[in-house]
Amino acid sequence: MTIIDFLFFLFASGTIASALGVVASKNPVHSALYLVLTFVSCAAIWLLLEAEFLAITLVLVYVGAVMVLFLFVVMMLDIKVAEMREGFVSYLFVGFLIAFMMLALMVYVVGPVGPDVMGIAALDNATRHTAEYSNTEALGEILYTDYVLAFEIAAIILLVAIIAAISLTLRRRPNTKHQSPAKQIKVKSDERLKIIDSDAEELK
Repeated sequence: MTIIDFLFFLFASGTIASALGVVASKNPVHSALYLVLTFVSCAAIWLLLEAEFLAITLVLVYVGAVMVLFLFVVMMLDIKVAEMREGFVSYLFVGFLIAFMMLALMVYVVGPVGPDVMGIAALDNATRHTAEYSNTEALGEILYTDYVLAFEIAAIILLVAIIAAISLTLRRRPNTKHQSPAKQIKVKSDERLKIIDSDAEELK
């Protein structure tokens, strides 16, 4: 086993463990932090596959921007963890069914029996490129030509998710004290200071 194989199994096991931590953690903030660890481990695997652009993009975009937004939303929302977990057992069968279907689909696509939709069969005959080869340029050509529709749909989904996250933080809470800038601007100079006459008390 080479050092590349050792690092791959190390980061792959870390990715699986942190992904399980996202689902199994009781604290939403801990789940978000586990997701950050999952993204970092996936970025390390991308580096091992010599896809530096994807690794940097995963760290900068998802870890540096999207996950920070998720952390702020989770920490600002008043989430009742006990109430959310009351109906967890009733949906356990549906969750296992969906997980089994996703696993079967991945095995079908990646396995030797499934269709070659991702070019898996061509990996055995893959050739090494020269140092002048740019995987970023090749990725851009494929992304903005063959998969431009899927790219635009993913961008719209992310935009809707960001708008939904911001709208959740703008809700009014009855017990929260906040200032009104409109009322502060309308205040006149004689209303800023109020003098009250009171009898002097003798200090003992």
